[in-house]
Amino acid sequence: MSDELQRIMAIDDPYLLLREVTSRLADAQQEVTELARLRRRVVQDLHAQGLSYAQIAAKAGLSRGRIHQIRHTGPAPEGAFLGSGSVTIATPLRLDPERGRTVVAVDDVTSGKRLEDLARSYGLDVTSEHVGTDGAIDLNRAGLVVVCGPRMSDEMWNTYAQDPVLRWEQAADGPWTIVDSRSGTVHRSGQDTDPARPYDIGYLGRLPRPDGSGLLIAIAGIHTQGSLGVVQLLSSDINALWGQVGNRPFSTLVGVEYDPVTGDPRSVELLCPLYHHEERTA
Repeated sequence: MSDELQRIMAIDDPYLLLREVTSRLADAQQEVTELARLRRRVVQDLHAQGLSYAQIAAKAGLSRGRIHQIRHTGPAPEGAFLGSGSVTIATPLRLDPERGRTVVAVDDVTSGKRLEDLARSYGLDVTSEHVGTDGAIDLNRAGLVVVCGPRMSDEMWNTYAQDPVLRWEQAADGPWTIVDSRSGTVHRSGQDTDPARPYDIGYLGRLPRPDGSGLLIAIAGIHTQGSLGVVQLLSSDINALWGQVGNRPFSTLVGVEYDPVTGDPRSVELLCPLYHHEERTA
């Protein structure tokens, strides 16, 4: 029996005991989920290296049937792309200047909801919150996924500025663009071209937190349809993304063709490699 369990069992106050047990059960469930994810990942990695299930079983002291079961059940390893245990998904609030009230963009709500559904499908606990209309948000937390561009938040502006390859810039004629400093390409939304077309650019990256003690996932479009496209890419290709970058810092851009009426993505594609930031800064 662990010291923590003994401490909880010794609590006399029934209400405090109930709170402590409930909290401990939640923590324990998260731990069990992440251990199961890690176990499945180890088996998959060993099998990908060429070992048979029988060989893995013999070396691990488990049955071949148990190894095969681990490989095909439990939370998928690629869910760790979003976080471990629990994640917080933040989307921006906006100020309606005409009515003087706080509003949320439909596309931002949709992006947040689809991210929540994706995270839950991988066994992650999810909470949601908003970036304030003043751009304020505490970025120094684990498991944070922020759907917010640099124009709406000074905190996020400073975060995006740490990207060594992809740079947000305002063009001379006004619209915002994203510049790939490695290729020299300037990416511009189709909404800002003449003639306009239903095409946007989305940014996806894992960037350092301000306190330097962890990373956060940053998602933004030049317009809101770009964010929706990034979420679509995650929903369809998170396994491939996880295989290429794991939980390391990176960034990339997504081209999004969308329905001009609904704004929903019709097709998405990577516009550049997944830039590994360690390689760039080494």
